[in-house]
Amino acid sequence: MARGPRRKSRVGIYHVMLRGVNRQTIFEDDEDKLRFLDTVKRFKAKCNFKLYCYCLMENHIHLLIKETDESISKTMQRISASYVYWYNQKYDSIGHLFQGRYKSEIVETASYFKTVLRYIHQNPIKAGISSNVFDCKWTSMNEYTSTVVMVDIDLGLNLFSLNRKKAFELFYHYMQQPNDDECLDDYVLPKITDDEVREYLSKIGIHSRNALQQMEKKDRNDIILKLKNLNGTTIRQLSRITGISKSVIQRIQ
Repeated sequence: MARGPRRKSRVGIYHVMLRGVNRQTIFEDDEDKLRFLDTVKRFKAKCNFKLYCYCLMENHIHLLIKETDESISKTMQRISASYVYWYNQKYDSIGHLFQGRYKSEIVETASYFKTVLRYIHQNPIKAGISSNVFDCKWTSMNEYTSTVVMVDIDLGLNLFSLNRKKAFELFYHYMQQPNDDECLDDYVLPKITDDEVREYLSKIGIHSRNALQQMEKKDRNDIILKLKNLNGTTIRQLSRITGISKSVIQRIQ
């Protein structure tokens, strides 16, 4: 069935989510996340959109963004294409990284803007990755509380108060509030520990990384594919456990 046209925000603001194809990991290390943020920053200067909030998760990305000079669709196409090109070069891979076109919802009211702002910043909390919204490294919270790099913080803070000191006080309180907010989201990949992966390998008769590395290529690749299909594994993790390069693991399908 053909997908219908996206709803158009009357104020141009959208909550956007990009996710990995089949919910696969899209950030293998911090360098990948830094590269994505640099890509957003470059196109923000070029396309002149407004960015109010972001959060980078293992297998998906949240942005609160306002289109200005060009459509949000064109902007997201630029950002995703640039990052995927770099990612494929780095990991010697080909094909798609993101799951189809981005998902989005319109944000047209002040109350929902604040809800989405909190929802995105609390994403790592609800995923069990962090216990404090102000300690989440890969969200825009540090730009609200410390140094502004590329996030447009004024609109969000002004919704709390035009007095900046009062706005910060209300913002801090609001961001920490427990809630049942339901916004555009994706399932976060469950985590599996290195020991659990090794236990799985042992159960199928692979008791060391040397044993795996010395197998015939086809048999080895079959084992790697089984590991990749385990819920919660990452390419970086599998490379660490097996001693096989990330680029090789990436290509096994």
